[in-house]
Amino acid sequence: MQEDKKVFHAEHAENESIVDEKNPQPPKQSNSVLAHLTEAQVFADVEHFCMQHGFENDIPLFKRAARVAHNPHEIATLPDLTDEERRICIEETTHKWRHPIMMYLTIFICSIGAATQGWDQTGSNGANLSFPEAFGIADNKWLIGLINGAPYLASAALGCWISDPLNFYLGRRNVIFLTALCLIATPISSGFAKSWGSLLASRLVLGLGMGVKGSTVPIFAAENSPASIRGALVMSWQLWTAFGIFLGFAANLIVTNWRLQLGSAMIPAVPLAFGIYFCPESARWLVKKGRYQKAFQSLKRLRFSELQAARDLYTIHYQYTEETKLAKPSTFIGRITELFTIPRVRRATLAAHTVMLAQQMCGINIIAFYSSTIFVEAGGYTPRQALGASLGFGAVNFVFAFPALFTIDTFGRRTLLLFTFPQMAWTLLAAGLCFLLPEGKARLGTVAAFIFLFAAFYSPGEGPVPFTYSAEVFPLAQREIGMGFSVAVCLGWAFVLSLTFPRMLEVMGPTGAFGFYAGLNVLAFIMIIFWVPETKNLTLEEMDFVFDIPTSKFAAYQVKHAIPYWFKRYVFFNKSAKLQPLIHTREDRTIKA
Repeated sequence: MQEDKKVFHAEHAENESIVDEKNPQPPKQSNSVLAHLTEAQVFADVEHFCMQHGFENDIPLFKRAARVAHNPHEIATLPDLTDEERRICIEETTHKWRHPIMMYLTIFICSIGAATQGWDQTGSNGANLSFPEAFGIADNKWLIGLINGAPYLASAALGCWISDPLNFYLGRRNVIFLTALCLIATPISSGFAKSWGSLLASRLVLGLGMGVKGSTVPIFAAENSPASIRGALVMSWQLWTAFGIFLGFAANLIVTNWRLQLGSAMIPAVPLAFGIYFCPESARWLVKKGRYQKAFQSLKRLRFSELQAARDLYTIHYQYTEETKLAKPSTFIGRITELFTIPRVRRATLAAHTVMLAQQMCGINIIAFYSSTIFVEAGGYTPRQALGASLGFGAVNFVFAFPALFTIDTFGRRTLLLFTFPQMAWTLLAAGLCFLLPEGKARLGTVAAFIFLFAAFYSPGEGPVPFTYSAEVFPLAQREIGMGFSVAVCLGWAFVLSLTFPRMLEVMGPTGAFGFYAGLNVLAFIMIIFWVPETKNLTLEEMDFVFDIPTSKFAAYQVKHAIPYWFKRYVFFNKSAKLQPLIHTREDRTIKA
């Protein structure tokens, strides 16, 4: 077996070669899942693959494709490639945004569904000012919190979990279509509710659709995206959630009737239902079901050349075959157990759950759910003015999501989190302290300004990272249940936040509540340092290189090397400070059952 030594940069220790600051060209080392095989072994396996799955006439194509997968850094010198194939493969690196329109259309259509989630949050935000009085429950803060948080309770308790069997039997596209129908029907029924009980029931059913959709759409986007821009494409979930929040606030200003505010959340789900079948099914799901011919056809719609499609299909097949050799046939409960018993998967679970939990710890949803209430609490805002201020929050949240399109795959997921969490902590604390000012324009302006700043730091960091990160870190065998569990963590704590914040605001006041969440931002920052490795620019099949590193080794590296280096280099401006790299060899790679 060839030695395949990986040298990792400290701040991105899991996936990047160490790079000299004066010579930014990294060594030509491969993260390929085939790197430990000889070319003869690869070709022998390719022939077996083609004979087994009906590609007998395409053996020369798949051999060329496997050679590209085996030597991704040597495209310019590989034999047997046509000039056109060589150009297309090189442009994957030199022009990373150049891809077929179908690939972008697929990401665009499936991500529209995220707007429904954002719109629902803001619909209930505006409706909070009216529906409690309409149903005679204005004094019952716990009940108001329960109604607001009902979709997240249903998502965490059931919706996220049923995504695994639904995806297993129906596929990504069919599941997204069914959730779109649910997200059309339930906002309409919420608008026609005759009592708080019927409103609660409608929002619980809404949560089932939200949970399944939130667990499926990011996976679908990740599985259809090339590695070099996967973060930017999958984060379209957050971008469209932010856009839905903005549109929801705009709708709240246009229509003041709470029934219309709740019902309008169905609008984004309509194009999702009509458009999803224009998209190709996930090739990785089709491979998992043994439908290789259909998987090849899907990949050809998403890539410029048959060579690229063949390369990706064979790589997916090889990695999945290796995973299934080590995994035992499992039931639904068994797959949940594997999230904690297989070391490589357990580390991915810890990292994904950390970033999902951190999204609620940062406090963004106390603004998204209750900004209108918070602005009224600031004193001096009428309900309509509070909705206008909330629209400003929505606009900032949407606009500042755009920088992440260009930074998430450049600086990386971990770097964005480590930069933005301290900023969210101080801006949230400052907003809370501004409530201590006397009522007047100064108080109104400063509260709004710091809330807007908080949103500006949230949107390019903790906004896009959790769903992007969780969709990419799990092996194919555990991907659906891993993503479902991660979304359940996120939305379950969103329910807790929604349920408790009205009472927290009543007991602790705005300053205490905001200070509490500022402290949670600091705690989340510490958790990310020790538990969340970097994943940018790796294919889904190359994530093993990241999560084969034991958590204790990764955490110890941060304490002994990365953190001291950071202080020397960026606090004391010592340009001569050297960073000892974290070494990881192919021979160390194990996935223990």
